[in-house]
Amino acid sequence: MRQRVGVNRVLVASVGVLVVTAYAGLMALQALVLDPLEAVPGQTLAQIHTHLSTQGFDVAGDILSVLVAAAIGVVLAVVVAVSSIFLRLKPTMVAVLFLAVLALGAPVTFGTGFALGMDVADAYAVGGESHTVWAGVLYMSSLAALVAIPLTFAGSWARRNRQQGRTALA
Repeated sequence: MRQRVGVNRVLVASVGVLVVTAYAGLMALQALVLDPLEAVPGQTLAQIHTHLSTQGFDVAGDILSVLVAAAIGVVLAVVVAVSSIFLRLKPTMVAVLFLAVLALGAPVTFGTGFALGMDVADAYAVGGESHTVWAGVLYMSSLAALVAIPLTFAGSWARRNRQQGRTALA
């Protein structure tokens, strides 16, 4: 049984790192490529960057800030994974920690939208909102993760009570 818990812990930690990495990658892609291209149809990313630079915006700084935010998320995921394995946390707790990291992705996604997004909005006189569905996908993923945290605890509690021969009402 202990061996299986250890394998499950490593599996959950590994999947958690992969999911957080995918989230961070999509967040960066959304903020740096997809949204600017959708906000300014008919222009390439290079043309947008050139226009922003001539307007005095710090495109390199915007890109760096988004990439740093994404990298921090991935590093946090690796730290959670290594710590969870080292501390021998139960797989359920490992899952909850990764769900929390994903839930925290929503405010980071919001923040990264300001970097290049506001520069594009100012330079091209377009709205500052997200111009693609991908920001919504990220926000909904974070919301689903937040909702899943208490559900994961409830499922773990019910499973533990069932294994001990108790009913949920007892």
